[in-house]
Amino acid sequence: MNTKPMARSARAMLLAAVLASASLSSWADNKTIIAPTAAVAGNGADNVDWTEEAVPPPPAFDKSKLVPLEMPPYVSLKVGVDPQTIAVGGDGVVRYVIVMVNSSGTTTAVYEGIRCTTDEVKTYARFSAAGSWTLLDNPTWKPVNDNTPSRHSHVFARQGGCQNRLALSPREIVSQLKQGKGSKAF
Repeated sequence: MNTKPMARSARAMLLAAVLASASLSSWADNKTIIAPTAAVAGNGADNVDWTEEAVPPPPAFDKSKLVPLEMPPYVSLKVGVDPQTIAVGGDGVVRYVIVMVNSSGTTTAVYEGIRCTTDEVKTYARFSAAGSWTLLDNPTWKPVNDNTPSRHSHVFARQGGCQNRLALSPREIVSQLKQGKGSKAF
């Protein structure tokens, strides 16, 4: 029986263990802690203490700057998101304004938040054709797939609002949306 390969393997494992121990010791002595960015901080699905932060008021939107979303064929509305309204909170919730324009040019909008880790959406406010926001009394989290009658939240999440159940930065979200299927202009 040749014991040289086993001896080499044992030495390699011993060397790896010594190096790993030294690295951990060096890491433990380092007092610098890097805090997660706001876009990542609330993403942990294992965070049992997660709470939603205070929701900012609905942001103003610009109908001329919308990034279109490609909606299912049965949707007759043009639907888009104003990139300037996309924000990711410290709680990991992606908040945004979706704007919908019907064939006669009437504009409505919704201010929503998506928690990518749980694949849930919450509508905070609605913008009426009269030109004002109405806050919802008791908004609740609902599955993104259960967002009926409109599918805009599902489409937003799948075309770039979330990636692998994680919230990206607003810039990355806009980039994903522009590269995605939503390429039809308003």
